[in-house]
Amino acid sequence: MGSLHIQHDGHNAEVEKIREEEYPMLKDSIYLDHAGTTPYPKSLMDRFAHEMTTNLFGNPHSASASSQLSTQRIQDIRLRALQFFNADPADFDLVFVANATAGIKLVVDTMRCLPTGFDYAYHQASHTSLVGVREEARSSVCLDNRQMEDWLVGDCPLKEEEEEQRPILFAYPAQSNMDGRRYPISWSSQVRHSEETETIRNRKTYTLLDAAALVSSSPLDLSNAQTAPDFVVFSFYKIFGFPDLGALIVRKDSQDIFASRRYFGGGTVDMVVCLKEQWHAPKDGFLHERLEDGTLPVHNIIALDVAMDVHRELFGSMEKVAAHTGFLVRRLYRGLEGLRHANGEEVCTIYSPDPELEQTGPTVAFNIHNSQGTWISLAEVEKLAMLKGIHIRTGGVCNPGGIASALGLEPWEMKQNFSSGFRCGTDNDIMGGKPTGIIRASLGAMSTIKDVAGFVHFMEEFYREDTLPVSLPVLPSPDLDSDTKLQLQPPLQNTPELVVKSITVYPIKSCAGFSVPPDTDWEVRPEGLAWDREWCLVHRGSGQALSQKRYPKMALLRPNLDFTRGELQVTYAGAGEILSSSGPPSSISVPLSKNPKMIVPKKSGTDTEQRSTTPTEESQGPKPRRILLSNESPILAITTTSVDALNASVAALNPEAQRAISEAVFRANLIFTPSHSSSSYDPSSSPSSSPSSPSSPLISGDGLNPKLKPYEEDTWSSVHIGTNKHGFQMLGSCRRCHMVCIDQKMGEKISGGEPFVTLSKTRRFEGKVFFGVHMGLAEEENAGSGKVVKVRVGDVVLPQV
Repeated sequence: MGSLHIQHDGHNAEVEKIREEEYPMLKDSIYLDHAGTTPYPKSLMDRFAHEMTTNLFGNPHSASASSQLSTQRIQDIRLRALQFFNADPADFDLVFVANATAGIKLVVDTMRCLPTGFDYAYHQASHTSLVGVREEARSSVCLDNRQMEDWLVGDCPLKEEEEEQRPILFAYPAQSNMDGRRYPISWSSQVRHSEETETIRNRKTYTLLDAAALVSSSPLDLSNAQTAPDFVVFSFYKIFGFPDLGALIVRKDSQDIFASRRYFGGGTVDMVVCLKEQWHAPKDGFLHERLEDGTLPVHNIIALDVAMDVHRELFGSMEKVAAHTGFLVRRLYRGLEGLRHANGEEVCTIYSPDPELEQTGPTVAFNIHNSQGTWISLAEVEKLAMLKGIHIRTGGVCNPGGIASALGLEPWEMKQNFSSGFRCGTDNDIMGGKPTGIIRASLGAMSTIKDVAGFVHFMEEFYREDTLPVSLPVLPSPDLDSDTKLQLQPPLQNTPELVVKSITVYPIKSCAGFSVPPDTDWEVRPEGLAWDREWCLVHRGSGQALSQKRYPKMALLRPNLDFTRGELQVTYAGAGEILSSSGPPSSISVPLSKNPKMIVPKKSGTDTEQRSTTPTEESQGPKPRRILLSNESPILAITTTSVDALNASVAALNPEAQRAISEAVFRANLIFTPSHSSSSYDPSSSPSSSPSSPSSPLISGDGLNPKLKPYEEDTWSSVHIGTNKHGFQMLGSCRRCHMVCIDQKMGEKISGGEPFVTLSKTRRFEGKVFFGVHMGLAEEENAGSGKVVKVRVGDVVLPQV
């Protein structure tokens, strides 16, 4: 065992050197999403560029010299790709497709053209692309391991039809893309032989193997055509990182099934008659000639040749890659398995098989829970991992059967989650007390011991608890009737006295804020502050609202509400850096009020384009609903005391932090501060120009404000603001994401991932990170006054607990 470790350590050192020279994009990153795609080496791109600039490749359907060169290279590369899997070209043919899914669809499109159609069986660990085949089948069934064992001894789950002898297509993964579990290649031949049993006599069974996850880090041996699957699909980019190309390998003994295919594309026929008669003659040579519709992706295929060369030079055989990744996944599994909270509870629930006990791929699927057993949100893990340069996959990972089985999710639960708003990619990933997905860490040829150790350290630093977790205070439910609320509420709290330090509205969602002048009364409506998040910028390609999470420079779009001119004026603060005189304008103006040619409803989200509004006749369409574009609540508030306490924590936990965290990063509407203190209300200050400092006088010798404790706002049930004591109900604490790591003045990400990193250590409750509080107008309390509710900078704030 010792010599084996020395051997692996020696190879790891070689990979570290390769990483430094060939994978500069991985510097300062821990890349653990090789099951998604593996990175490509620098020399691959350099050599491919050389191929493209020193050779002239034409369309292979032509007869020119450049076309003949393309045809020759494609033929050679096709043969080489078959040999990569020990597939004899006498027994197999290889069809180039876009990816593994395209290969699956090609098989399905063929089988649905059969006069009888087909029946379909698939393993529960199948990728979504295999599950979707069932929609084209006459009947289908999803099998678990026990049902598979029954089938292999003759009990077919698809019974014999009385009138039709439909063929059966059986599909399964060679390796689960979710948890790395491997399934026997021998199932293919065993299932084919099961057609000889009495149960399904005269029904031919075809097997489809999804090898995409397996071949990324392990060899696939198709040397025995009698036991090989009928169809094998995979993607080359999973192996080499580049090019974006896939393949379907067909066992020639089963290729007759494609005779039923109806569609034909350019290059797949020898003759086509269109006038007066509809007739065509498919090519009758190699199968791939009939299936590769249109012009092949010549350049991608040329790149594949280069990729195979470079991969072998760097990493040797796939057997060597498998040994290296197998060594690493054992270390990763043991590292995660060994994490324990101070009370002895496990940090991780692991769904992947133990690589010491079973043959498995270099993938570990797991979830995290705190010391009390509460599940940690996948979205929160993803946010923090992103800030620390860690690349993982979270969610359903396109494996619905595997996820349901691992997490114990019944069909009714999954449909209930969907009815409750759950969608793929959303943040509400803990529903009904259960996670809806998993965390997946997967390794590849260029992974190293350092990657594994770094990820385990990340898990230990942020998710292993040395003390018992605390909970946020539970606020009275907004659903209670007013009389009950009054009974539950204590008298107004008179000390400490707080004042409104600043009021900020964000007319355009995710852009910079507009600071309300100190001498201005600002209207508050049930949906929030007037003119707050009335507009958003929409990507014209996707239709999605843009956010600073992806576009940090949005912070440099500075709005100004000019009520004298009736305009929203927007200026790009970085115009001098990147805009030229011939480029787009650095500022635009948007009308605020209605006129005969333009409708801009004050209280509705507004569809915008270049000038932010679309000319509309007033009579067209129904009156818009009153909505705002706020994420969770009408108003967001923070306190300077909590910001100062957070800065003190940042200084203590991250001495390398370069500067104090500004209040502006939290994008609050209202900032409260204790009165009669040197850092409280200052009419000349604004959240964008007055960052809190760790040395602020608000922090006393013991680290706490003698008048207002840090995070005391979490305990408030309501506040009253101003001389009229307008009532506001607290709606809960604000869940934070890595958007707080964007410098709102520069439009850049703050180095070191602060303050989110420190918040993750000091302000995580039930797996989620919180800072600040949501609040909204208490409509019932203010309804009787008959007055418009207004607030201004300097107003006294009286909290209730």
